[in-house]
Amino acid sequence: MSAAHAARAFRAILWRELLRFVQQRERFFAALVRPLVWLLVFAAGFRATLGLSIIPPYETYITYDVYVVPGLIGLVQLFNGMQNSLSMVYDREMGSMRVLLATPLPRGYLLVARMLSGTAVSIIQVYAFLAIAWLCGTEVPLAGLLPLLPVMILTGLTLSALGMFLSSRIRQLENFAGVMNFLIFPMFFMSSALYPLWRVREGSVLLYELCRFNPFTYIVELLRSTLYLQFNATAFAVVAGTLLAFGALALIGYTPARGGPAAGRAGGGG
Repeated sequence: MSAAHAARAFRAILWRELLRFVQQRERFFAALVRPLVWLLVFAAGFRATLGLSIIPPYETYITYDVYVVPGLIGLVQLFNGMQNSLSMVYDREMGSMRVLLATPLPRGYLLVARMLSGTAVSIIQVYAFLAIAWLCGTEVPLAGLLPLLPVMILTGLTLSALGMFLSSRIRQLENFAGVMNFLIFPMFFMSSALYPLWRVREGSVLLYELCRFNPFTYIVELLRSTLYLQFNATAFAVVAGTLLAFGALALIGYTPARGGPAAGRAGGGG
């Protein structure tokens, strides 16, 4: 595989995802409305009761809605990662996924290109959400927006790898849609997206332990620390390890020789 062939393939996959995203306006609208509802409606009540509070480890006085913004960034990327994997299941049922994986390019490269293209779409959604949140009066740390970009690439790839692994094991579109709803909300609520872990521990030790073992917690903490111009080494290590683990599992799942979903279809089977 030459560099020119690899670049041409990546451009084609990225362009296809961007076109699909532009044509599906409802998807973009839903991606913005979902976190804005949490920010403007849910957080409003907490802002009234909590006011300004110090949020360790950032040691600064911030409002609840400012604290929760990184959690909502993670929510946008989580939904997009699952949506990207849902389209993988759809493409596999329609046959276009089989055509893509039949190209002479390495299967691992094609999967990474697909994950990168989905991550690019999620980053567009995140910055659009942050712009609207800022226009609505939320104090978005503007200095952290540029350092946030490479971190969102990492977190977006991690969530895409998780979704890609699930799509390699689930054959039918209806089943995957059900798994999405079963997975997304527990991951989101059992994390530090809405509350600091020290406050969760005050309410329930069991819930605190579940949050500690939830990879999405470390995704949110990495986004939050980066937005406030700090580096969380533990969160970075956990997110990177999660990406490698689920990326490897997705690659195995999409390898026909190892019993992946294309194995039964390589010979034209249904």
